[in-house]
Amino acid sequence: MWSTLPTEMRLAVVENLDSGDVKNLSQVDRDTYTACLPSAFKNVKLGNLRALQSFVDNVPRSYCRYIHLLSLCTESNGRNTDQRSVTEIVISILAASPCLEELVLNTGGSLHHSIISCFEHLSRLERLSIHNSGPEELKPLSERLVVAIAASVPNLKRLSLDRVSRSLIHAPELRGVPPYVPLVSGDDNIPDHPLLGADLYLPSLLRLHTLRQLIIRDTHLGDPRWATVPVNCKLQVVDLGSCFHENENFNSACIQRIMGAVGRTVDEFSLTTAVSDAVFAKPSVTPLQRLRKLHISPFFPVDSVVDTMSNLAGSPIESLSMQCYEDDVVDVCAALEDFLTIRVERGAGFYEKLARIDVAITANDASSPLDPDEDAECKKAEQRLQELCRDLCLASRFSKTLPSSAASRLARSTGFVVTRLPTLGDGRVRSMTL
Repeated sequence: MWSTLPTEMRLAVVENLDSGDVKNLSQVDRDTYTACLPSAFKNVKLGNLRALQSFVDNVPRSYCRYIHLLSLCTESNGRNTDQRSVTEIVISILAASPCLEELVLNTGGSLHHSIISCFEHLSRLERLSIHNSGPEELKPLSERLVVAIAASVPNLKRLSLDRVSRSLIHAPELRGVPPYVPLVSGDDNIPDHPLLGADLYLPSLLRLHTLRQLIIRDTHLGDPRWATVPVNCKLQVVDLGSCFHENENFNSACIQRIMGAVGRTVDEFSLTTAVSDAVFAKPSVTPLQRLRKLHISPFFPVDSVVDTMSNLAGSPIESLSMQCYEDDVVDVCAALEDFLTIRVERGAGFYEKLARIDVAITANDASSPLDPDEDAECKKAEQRLQELCRDLCLASRFSKTLPSSAASRLARSTGFVVTRLPTLGDGRVRSMTL
């Protein structure tokens, strides 16, 4: 019965199976094995340089055409590696993956600039994440490299950057002065880009007309050109984090400058610092004229919640979500109650479109749980806020997530996405878990 089904129907069946079932089904016969390959290689995660090398050595290049989501990490577990050779390994995978739609690249510092050209051919790639997993002081990730890569993706919609370092070429004023922000030197050999020319600084990302979502975290955003570069994109989602090396006031000023430049099209925004500029509170002049969803990160100063919300009153915000740690639940709930009290006092026109408030709580690590009294106090604070929301006809939801360490352990325990299929015929490795 199975063997008589058309190939299209067998592929449709396999696509609806989980990885374990795909592995079992692949053992039926050679034709079934072949039918399982697109599902087995649709999502590939390679967690270190050794896994990358093993994948290149053992998996036929033709199988890369099945990859839609690819997560790569170039970390070598402390061993010294040649930048050029690591780059060549990554290029060999990307060059063989024409159907790639999402790429997550974790790199210990910068790769060689020869990698830039291979992105020109990834026409289906829409979501790109580049994160520096190495020590920034020793292995910085050049802003010139990541901007050139992003500008080379033909249809880039979503860009996420983490721990990108400023280039000395573009930020000479930061050299040798407090707070001693790590800078990249020696990246002047990155060639000019056909679109951006030599202007490979972070603000040039706003010139990418296809870009709709921009996430930048743990990166210095002090380049004044954020306010002057031509904005060719229509950003809908913006998430800007603070720079560890700068103070709260500096980070706030940087984020407000970027908000002012891109805000007219933004529907969703994530805040990590307070907003003090009162211009955002005036509907007639605020740059955030379409902002409907506001997210506040767990690093946001709780005592600034009320003032910041007041300073964003010019936007038609419908949904407010806050993330916090378990230790801060009582203070966060109290701040939101104060904000809602002000909303009632000010009456019509002040957050009149607000429809829901959600709070996402990150639980403490198992080694330091809340004691019974603290836990009871948190539950009371949650209940008070939910009751106030009900009284004001606002939807609300409290959710709890695992701490990052526990989430990482859980992810490791579930294994990688790539499924190991049994070998057939000549015994060559057809797929692997790395």
